[in-house]
Amino acid sequence: MWGVVDGPSRDPMMALWGLFKSDNDVSWQHKALCSQTDPEAFFPEKGGSTRDAKQICARCEVREQCLQWAIEHDERFGIWGGLSERERRRYKKEHRGRA
Repeated sequence: MWGVVDGPSRDPMMALWGLFKSDNDVSWQHKALCSQTDPEAFFPEKGGSTRDAKQICARCEVREQCLQWAIEHDERFGIWGGLSERERRRYKKEHRGRA
């Protein structure tokens, strides 16, 4: 069972990482502007302002990937792809059935 390793490797355990790799590519997260700013702006208190987070999202090059990830994973908290939870629910409803 543990002998299944693709190609030569000095450390067979490192070669096994590929077996557990997620199908979801999240490499876009390294380019996200939110990863370089205060995370509290993206998770405001109930009734708090989302303006600062949305301004950052508006300039972010991976906004679309972020929004798609949040929708696919049913993210319920925070600002993702420039949309709040309520806005993402509305977006999903409006885009349901479109592929």
